[in-house]
Amino acid sequence: MGKERSGGAKQKRMVVGVVCNFAAELKLLLTALLLLCTLVTLLQFVPSRFTISASELRFCISPIAASPSPSLSDTQSDDLLSSGILRRAFHPYGAAAYNFITMGTYRGGPNTFAIVGLASKPLHLYSRPAYQCQWLPSNTKQNNTNITSSLAYKILPDWGYGRVYTVVVVNCTFSHPVNLDNSGGTLLLHASTSGGGDSKFNLTDTIPALTEPPGTFNLSLFTSKPKYDYLYCGSSLYGTLSPQRVREWIAYHVRLFGERSHFVIHDAGGVHEEVLEVLKPWMELGYVSLQDIREQERFDGYYHNQFLVVNDCLHRYKFMAKWIFFFDVDEYIFVPPKTTLGSVLDSLSDYSQITIEQMPMSNKLCHSVDAVKRHRKWGFEKLVYRDVKRGIRRDRKYAIQPRNVYATGVHMSQNLGAGAKTTHKTEGRIKYFHYHGTIAQRREPCRNLVNSTDINFENNPFVLDTTLRDLAGSVKKFELKMIGSRLYNTRQ
Repeated sequence: MGKERSGGAKQKRMVVGVVCNFAAELKLLLTALLLLCTLVTLLQFVPSRFTISASELRFCISPIAASPSPSLSDTQSDDLLSSGILRRAFHPYGAAAYNFITMGTYRGGPNTFAIVGLASKPLHLYSRPAYQCQWLPSNTKQNNTNITSSLAYKILPDWGYGRVYTVVVVNCTFSHPVNLDNSGGTLLLHASTSGGGDSKFNLTDTIPALTEPPGTFNLSLFTSKPKYDYLYCGSSLYGTLSPQRVREWIAYHVRLFGERSHFVIHDAGGVHEEVLEVLKPWMELGYVSLQDIREQERFDGYYHNQFLVVNDCLHRYKFMAKWIFFFDVDEYIFVPPKTTLGSVLDSLSDYSQITIEQMPMSNKLCHSVDAVKRHRKWGFEKLVYRDVKRGIRRDRKYAIQPRNVYATGVHMSQNLGAGAKTTHKTEGRIKYFHYHGTIAQRREPCRNLVNSTDINFENNPFVLDTTLRDLAGSVKKFELKMIGSRLYNTRQ
């Protein structure tokens, strides 16, 4: 009996010792179980519309496993067949490009939306990715039966210029208006690869493209008079821009476009501090909006994603302007004396798109009469020689009535609505003067002084053209009237 009691005591001490030895591990296990139960409890109170897309999930786990290995079930090895043939295995890792990158989503009407973004160019070039749109009302309990989906069609407006990424405008059209009760909701885009990239899988990313909070849908936007007569959609500005050239350009065009105009500037790295100081006075007056788009440089598209930017601008301001212009900040729109921009465009109102003839100006030649005072004169005031070489196809720029356009390009749109017309016959009514490269030069542009009405320079014929020079005095007075003398000391 004594031995038995002694053996029992030893067993009890052994159990206590085991528990003590693993006390830390037991605490960790119990803590983990407590946290798991808490998480499960909290998830019961999360709204049902809360979802995590595949792309978001990949983003969350990417710091932990940037290049995940294939699962054990998918991992294959080389296999020597009985026929003597060696069947090779292939092991995919990572991803070459994103399925879809959204920049903006905008309404095109009570039942239509436009989603503007980037997508993998090889995916669209060699495969057939598909898109589907879905509207989820905010009040799902009352409107559960009203959840609708729509097949979408895509537009590729960058004319094949894309690089790793190409621009995609996805049009979602529902069979009936959505959110008419203004209760709010979310537009989902389901972007499927359709086997592109890996024919074994049809991967689909669900993207929350647009959320309309309750009470924010304005149905009258689509039928009311536009806020602006003329709106400028600028391309991506990059590099070391000349503050003085930007100053001249904005003063000239605010004067030409008038009070009911607006200018949207997109900063891809070119709006440095001195350029910003030039834009600020006009921003304060409400004529200029500045958007920082430097983040787009992460994604390798054509020319600082120029096509992406202009399409986003088109759809963002589609119902806010009667006409939208697309040209660059080294180009100056001109209409003849005794006419106005309004009278010219009124005469062309039957057309949804007009293209504008180019007047190429030298960026080096100035008249010798300006030799002494050339540092005080504005660029378009002293660069007075026009290239008149014949037989060259010169790029045109354009303006559109945006409500009739689905997507756009750099030099014109190829995606007009049904029945919309384009005219190229605008000679004598409107044109633009192009001072190529001057916007990126932070030095005196007059490098050759000429005392002649015509000259052959660098194998090109030039003639004296003072069309814009004659307007310089009026533009300077306009700037002084509008913003005072705060930009007088602006540098080249």
